[in-house]
Amino acid sequence: MAVASVSKITAASPTSFDAAIQDGLARASKTLRGITGLHVLEEKASVTNGKIAEYRVTMELTFVLEG
Repeated sequence: MAVASVSKITAASPTSFDAAIQDGLARASKTLRGITGLHVLEEKASVTNGKIAEYRVTMELTFVLEG
């Protein structure tokens, strides 16, 4: 029987929401092993001078507990 846990993270990128998701997943994968899925909870952007300066995503990562 597998038991999973969920970790909530926020990631940012100057390029796009997709890049923020990819960067966040890549960074989380360095610390969390066994990630099996993610759920994007929220997308936000910061604006400077009428243009998007940074894309931000908040997501939950699901991973299987070892042992």
